Amino acid sequence: MRLRRTAGRIAFGLLVLGIVFYAVFPFYWAIVTSLKAGSALFTVEAWPFHPSLDNYRAIFSQQPFGRNILNSLGVSLSVVALSLGLAVAAAYALGRVAFRGRTLLLLVVLGVSMFPQVAVLSGLFELVRWLGLYNRMGSLVLSYMIFTLPFTVWVLTTFMRELPKELEEAAMVDGASPFVIVTRVFLPLMGPALAATGLLAFIAAWNEFLFALTFTLTDEARTVPVAIALMSGASQYELPWGQIMAASVVVTVPLIALVLVFQRRIVSGLTAGAVKG
Repeated sequence: MRLRRTAGRIAFGLLVLGIVFYAVFPFYWAIVTSLKAGSALFTVEAWPFHPSLDNYRAIFSQQPFGRNILNSLGVSLSVVALSLGLAVAAAYALGRVAFRGRTLLLLVVLGVSMFPQVAVLSGLFELVRWLGLYNRMGSLVLSYMIFTLPFTVWVLTTFMRELPKELEEAAMVDGASPFVIVTRVFLPLMGPALAATGLLAFIAAWNEFLFALTFTLTDEARTVPVAIALMSGASQYELPWGQIMAASVVVTVPLIALVLVFQRRIVSGLTAGAVKG
């Protein structure tokens, strides 16, 4: 019996190690490649013998990569703020207010996120051009809301439904309006759900490529995924792999840090409302 348990633990440990290696190795190899230059890029070694930070210096000196990072940060934060603000209001209406067609409306909201981006690209391009937002950050904020808002509405509605009705009833007896109930009563209790949905919306907006490629034209207006994809070397057939890896590491480290800091809130926020008490 002990032998079987020991073998099971060993097998489980090996499985965990395999999963960790599979997930971490690509990022580790990107770091190793970013520290190489010249012909060393095409050599296989666990760690470069002569590591260099030239690739990191080059991405900031040869192109407006710092501006691209600020663009991605501004767009992502704007998308998160708008998505959470609208989703909280929608979640209260869909989760706490009884009206005909509520379930159908919620399914329609979720169904919008199932459409592929390319299916709405042409229509959205005409809308962006009509609004005069082409090559501006507003076009990205508007387009990113298509796939961040349905997700945040769905998760926050599920969380809102599980909040005790007694809190709402007590606030209504005291004369609180729906706005006060949402902002003063429910919002402080929705920290885990807001952290989880906000972080996932931030990651989705930070990594988005197709809309950013379509709705921006100049280097100063592009976000980091597009800036990395359009990096070129000395000739049109040469790709600066070291700089590409360095840029990838720079834009990935903040996301890893955010996930590690908010990992507990992410788990509690995504599992909230999954089991009814």
